[in-house]
Amino acid sequence: MFTQYREHGSQEDESLSIRPEQSDTRKSAAFKENLLGAPLEDYALIGDCETAALVCREGSVDWLCWPTFSSAACFAGLLGTRENGFFSLKPAKSEQVLGDEWRYRPHTLIVEKVWKTAHGDVLVTDFMPPRGEHSDLVRIVRGLRGTVRMRMDLTLRFDFGRTIPWVQRVDHHLRAVAGPQLVVLRTEAPLEGEGMTTISNFDVHEGESVCFVLSYGSSTEEDPASFDAYEALADTEKFWTEWTGKNTHMGRYADAVERSLITLKALTYRPSGGLVAAPTTSLPEKIGGVRNWDYRFSWLRDTALTLLVLLHAGYVEEAQAWRGWLLRSISGSVEQLQTVYGISGERMTNEWQADWLTGYEHSGPVNIGNKAADQVQLDVYGEVISALARTPVDKEDVWTAEVQSMVRKLLERLARIWREPDSGIWESRGPKQHFVHSKVMAWVAFDRAIRFYEQSGMAADREREEHVQGWRRSREAIHTDVCTHGFDTELNSFVQAYGSKELDAALVRIPLVGFLRADDPRVLGTLAALEKHLMKDGLLYRYDTRDGSDGLPPGEGAFLACSFWYTAVLHLCGRKDDAHAMFGKLLSLCNPLGLLSEEYDVDAKRQVGNYPQALTHLTLVLAAIVLEDGDGPWKEALTTGANC
Repeated sequence: MFTQYREHGSQEDESLSIRPEQSDTRKSAAFKENLLGAPLEDYALIGDCETAALVCREGSVDWLCWPTFSSAACFAGLLGTRENGFFSLKPAKSEQVLGDEWRYRPHTLIVEKVWKTAHGDVLVTDFMPPRGEHSDLVRIVRGLRGTVRMRMDLTLRFDFGRTIPWVQRVDHHLRAVAGPQLVVLRTEAPLEGEGMTTISNFDVHEGESVCFVLSYGSSTEEDPASFDAYEALADTEKFWTEWTGKNTHMGRYADAVERSLITLKALTYRPSGGLVAAPTTSLPEKIGGVRNWDYRFSWLRDTALTLLVLLHAGYVEEAQAWRGWLLRSISGSVEQLQTVYGISGERMTNEWQADWLTGYEHSGPVNIGNKAADQVQLDVYGEVISALARTPVDKEDVWTAEVQSMVRKLLERLARIWREPDSGIWESRGPKQHFVHSKVMAWVAFDRAIRFYEQSGMAADREREEHVQGWRRSREAIHTDVCTHGFDTELNSFVQAYGSKELDAALVRIPLVGFLRADDPRVLGTLAALEKHLMKDGLLYRYDTRDGSDGLPPGEGAFLACSFWYTAVLHLCGRKDDAHAMFGKLLSLCNPLGLLSEEYDVDAKRQVGNYPQALTHLTLVLAAIVLEDGDGPWKEALTTGANC
C-alpha cells in the first residue's frame, strides 16, 4: 500500500489549492509559446481497453481522455501547451542524461524507459491496469544504479485543457475536482505546489522504487480505493501475456503482427466491443494544415477487415464482441444508417471546435466530434454485409431471422441508391460524386449476400430465391456500370469518379475484394497509373488534393493503409519480391515501439495524422497474412474475379 503523507499535520495544504480565478489559460503567454507535443514517433500507447494515454519518450503523458476514449481530455498538452495538462516524470535538470532505452515489455502494453545518467540509472514503468471499478494510470520509478534525482510535474486540466480543478491534499492523497470529475494522486514522494502545477523532487537509490498512481472517479462518490502498484503491474502483465498467448498467427512478420494486434485490442472499448479509429483527435494530416479530425469513434468501414484479422489470429471473443457492436449500432431504420458511431453505438457525433487549443504544432482547428456521420457513403454497405457474411464465429451463430431481415432491408435500400453520388471513402466535404470505389463496394454488398445464401446450406424458399435473384441482377448491373463508366481507356486505369481523370489509391482494393482478378489487365493498368501519379518516395497518396474538389485546402501525407493494400495486391499479381520490399519499407516507418499513425510526411520524414491508427494496423496485419501465403478470403481474388 502507499505511504501516507501530510505536511505540517494539516489535512489541506493551501499551497496546493488551485482557484479558478487565479489564471486564464486563453490569455497566458505560455499558452501561446510553450508548445508541449513531441513528434508522434516519440509516443507510446498505454490503455485499459476503455481509454488510452500517450506517453512521450521524454517522460510526459501528454494525452488522456478520462474515463473513456470519447470523454474530454484531462491531459491535452499534445494539442496545446503545458497549461492544457500533462504529467511528466523524468530525471531532474541537474542530472546529466547520457542515454536511454525505450521499449514495451514483451507481449504487453507496458512501457519501460531506462534513463542513464552520470549519477546512475533508473527505470520508469508506465501502464494502465485492466479496469476494475475505476480507471488508473500507474508510473513506477525504480533505481537500477547509483542515485538519481527525479522530477515529477502534474498539471490536470479537465474539458480538453480548459478547466482548472480545485486541488487539495486530504489525508494520504491529492484530490483534483472540477464539477463531477475527480482525479486522485497517491504517491510516497513529497509533493508541493508550484504555480498552477503540483511537483515533486526526490532521489531514487539503487534497489528502491517510488510509485505514482492516478485514479479517475466521481466527485459525488467515495474516492477510488488505493491498491498495491506492484501487484497491479503483475496483474497487467498477466492480462496481456495471456491475451497475446491466444494469437495463432505465425510467420515471418509475427512480431509486427503481434504489436498491431495488441494496439487494436487497446483501441477496443471493452464494454461494447467497439473499436475506435484512434485514441486522438485533430492530429494534422499536414503540419500547419486544417485536415484535423476527431477519430475517437467507430467506423462501419473497419468492420469487415477487423473481423477478418481477429478471426485469422484466433480472437473469436473479440470478433463476437465487434459484430455485436455492429448489429446494435445499425439496428433500426436502414434509412438512418450512419458511417460513424460512438463507442457504444451512439448516433450523435456533433462536430465543434475547441478554440482555446492551439492545435498540435499550431495546426488548428481542434475538432471535437465528427460530422462525417451525416454523410452518405455507399461503401459502408459493402463493409457491413461482408462483415455479417463472414464465417460464423461460433456454432450457434447463424443469421437469425432478424439479421436476415436487416440484410434484406439494407440491400433493398442500396438497390435504390447505388446509382446516386455519395461522399466516398475519404469523406469528401466537397460536392458528392459517383466514386468508383463506392460503386465497387456496393457490388461487394450484393456479392457477399449472394455467396452467403449459396454456401450457407439454409433451406431455400420462394421468397428468398426472389430476393437472391434480385441481388444477382443488381450485382451484374453495378459491375457493368463500373467497368463502363469507371475505367478510362486513355489512362488505362480506373479513375476516382465517373467522368473524372483523377486517380484514387482506394482503387487498389478492386482485386482484394474480388471485383476483378489480380492479373486482370485493367487492374495492372490501374496499379501502373497509381505508381506513376500518386506515389512519392515509394508511398501512396490517397488522391491529388490540389484541385479542391474535396472542399478543403490542399496538402496531406501519404496514407499508410493504401500502401499496405498496395503491398498485398503486389503479392497477388505475382510481384512477390516487390511486395516484401514494400512491406519492409512500411515497417521501417514504425516508431521504435512498432506504432504507426494514419499518414506519413515523406518530405519531413515523420508520421502525421491521428495516432496510433487502427486502420493502419489492420491493413498491416492483412498485408502480412497475404505475404505469408496464409489461407484467407483474399485468395478468391486470384481465381474468382468477375468479368465484364
